[in-house]
Amino acid sequence: MSKRLIKVAVALLAGVSVNAVVIAQEMGEVTVQASRVVKKTIGRTSSGVPIQDISLSYGVSTAGLDLSSSAGAAALKKRVTDAANAACKELGRQYPDASTTDAECVKNATDKAMVKVNDLVATAQKGK
Repeated sequence: MSKRLIKVAVALLAGVSVNAVVIAQEMGEVTVQASRVVKKTIGRTSSGVPIQDISLSYGVSTAGLDLSSSAGAAALKKRVTDAANAACKELGRQYPDASTTDAECVKNATDKAMVKVNDLVATAQKGK
C-alpha cells in the first residue's frame, strides 16, 4: 500500500512540475526593438516616401525566471536592458552616421520593451 501511495505522490509531483514548465513557456518572450534614424535615405516606399529608420529586434526569454518574485522581475529587466544595449551597439556599428545616440537608442528600446515586462510581472504576481 505504501508503494502505491509513493507512486501516486511522484505522479502528482511530476504533473505539477510539467504544469509549471508549461506556464513558463506560455509567458514567452519580450521583444526588444532598437532603432536608429539614419541621415542618408536607404530606399523609398512604393509611394516615394524615403525610408530612413533602421531597426533590429532581439527576443528576450523569460525561461528560468520566477516573475512573481522581485528577483525574477529584476533579472528579466536586466535581460531586456542587456538586449537593448547589444542591439543599439550593433546598429551603431553598422550605421555610424545615425543621428540617434546609443543612449537614446537604448532608452527608447528599453522603454518600449518594459511595457511588456511590466505586464508579464503583474500577471505573474496576480497568479501568486
